[in-house]
Amino acid sequence: GPGERVTGGAVNMGGRLLVRATSVGADTQLARIARSVADAQAGKARVQRLADSVAGVFVPVVLALAVTTLGFWLGAGAGVQAAVTACVAVLVVACPCALGLATPTALLAATGRGAQLGVLVTGPRALEGLRHIDTVVLDKTGTLTSGHMSVAAVTSVPDGPARDEVLRLAAAVEDASEHPVGRAITAHAARVPADGTLPAVRHFEAIPGFGVRGRVAERLVEVRTVTADLPDVLVDALRSAEEAAHTAVQVRVDGAPLALIAVGDVVRAGSYRAVDRLRRLGVRPVLATGDREAPARAVAARLAIGTVHAACSPEDKAALVAALRAEGHRVAVVGDGVNDAAALASADLGIAMGAGTDVAIVAADVTLVRGDIEALADAVRLARATLATIRTNLVWAFGYNVVTVPLAMVGLLDPMLAAAAMSVSSVLVV
Repeated sequence: GPGERVTGGAVNMGGRLLVRATSVGADTQLARIARSVADAQAGKARVQRLADSVAGVFVPVVLALAVTTLGFWLGAGAGVQAAVTACVAVLVVACPCALGLATPTALLAATGRGAQLGVLVTGPRALEGLRHIDTVVLDKTGTLTSGHMSVAAVTSVPDGPARDEVLRLAAAVEDASEHPVGRAITAHAARVPADGTLPAVRHFEAIPGFGVRGRVAERLVEVRTVTADLPDVLVDALRSAEEAAHTAVQVRVDGAPLALIAVGDVVRAGSYRAVDRLRRLGVRPVLATGDREAPARAVAARLAIGTVHAACSPEDKAALVAALRAEGHRVAVVGDGVNDAAALASADLGIAMGAGTDVAIVAADVTLVRGDIEALADAVRLARATLATIRTNLVWAFGYNVVTVPLAMVGLLDPMLAAAAMSVSSVLVV
């Protein structure tokens, strides 16, 4: 619909589409995706760096063994041809191709497969991080829920401005917000009959973990998290919203609470399967949200998440991650908003939803491009399978050299057989 973001490379299936380019060239999402895949494929995992170090020592060791073989055969009275043949066989069979190809080929295949699954990794270290995580901290809105929120109820105080007037003030401030709650309030206000457009806002400010505020006609309007000083009518509305598992925000004008807006969201279709698959993979899910206790626990109950941290500010989420890491856990954080950026950056592995804010995506190590939470379990399985393949390839490469080099040294492999063995070893790791 009008105002929605369009990703470069998207296909318009019918009708006319008027699009304003906000990013071009290297700044587009499509370019960032291509750059992420290229960087991931060019990077080196820790195990690859180890293999490179071994290969650096391997070549001079093989040269020394070849010279030793030549000297041994000549010293034993063998002919020059036999000695040179054994020496050449050692050089040919010990070619470090298998050792050098063992890791890059697996990483290349994994990053390409990840892109097909809608999972973009920033590099091999992110794959290694996915392999080892045992705890995942999940945001609620936009991650486990769809993020397509709608206003369920608006309650205003009886002795204050009219309900629709307070709603218009709230929508005017929220119109500049990227948060799903703000978009829901703005969309709801647009459907309410009113004269003219939304009033102008000055000094707009979005505060993570708090809400938004700005000045409308010299009045300070705040749409923010619920506080304890609500009038009785708004307390009753808050209780009803929490019983319905709705998210509630209050509207304050010049410091006075004038209305409570209840916003509803739906759990993503794949969230239960995603959480269940993570649990089966040995990853413990933890829900951390800025929402209040009641709606947070309602979502957690539907998804069978046992650990819930509600009413979390961005600092609280970062502190939770630090506490889990201090307990020895390998922690991943999944989020989509500005509120999650600090936690994403402080975790062992940050995972951003592709439909989230740019600051969350920049702070993350992994991006779920399609915004499908189920892809997280696919990413964990892919990382574990990739590193298992790398280990298998390295064991084969080392084992091959341990077996074939001594055979070549004692003359049981001529250069032709050595070349064939070397080729087969390279093919097998690919």
